[in-house]
Amino acid sequence: MLTETLCEDDRWQAADLPRLAETGAQAALRHLGLDPAEFEIAVLGCDDARIAELNGDFRDKPRATNVLSWPSEDLAPDTPGAAPHPPEPDGFGSHHLGDLALAFDTCAREAADLGLPLGDHVTHLTVHGVLHLLGYDHMRDAEATLMERLEGEILGKLGLSDPYRD
Repeated sequence: MLTETLCEDDRWQAADLPRLAETGAQAALRHLGLDPAEFEIAVLGCDDARIAELNGDFRDKPRATNVLSWPSEDLAPDTPGAAPHPPEPDGFGSHHLGDLALAFDTCAREAADLGLPLGDHVTHLTVHGVLHLLGYDHMRDAEATLMERLEGEILGKLGLSDPYRD
């Protein structure tokens, strides 16, 4: 398995976060030509209170958000808008790409507001988070355009709608 999922909030188990995270993460890596068997990602399913605490501790933004990511290494490109450097497996087993955390309350509220099934939205947020682990960002227009295009392509391969085009 590519993802190791811990559900602190039981609602995530009922929503099948382990399967959704695995599906989104595998699709993202495959789309970028990476072998999911060579990598691992830790995923935390929590509530808004916990993610607000994490967001405050790590980003100095003590409020709830949908997904947070902690890359294990900086893979950001040297040129804004360019593709990040691909991670290099060490040859000694799985390379840890980093950690993701998703907040159930925020994800469920956003899915309802968007008229999407929760699973579709969580799969999208997992893809988004994995791209962050791989060095993609959306701070500048060129970066955002690249990242949004990739998300749409990956979700399309999964039969899900492109959240930036639909």
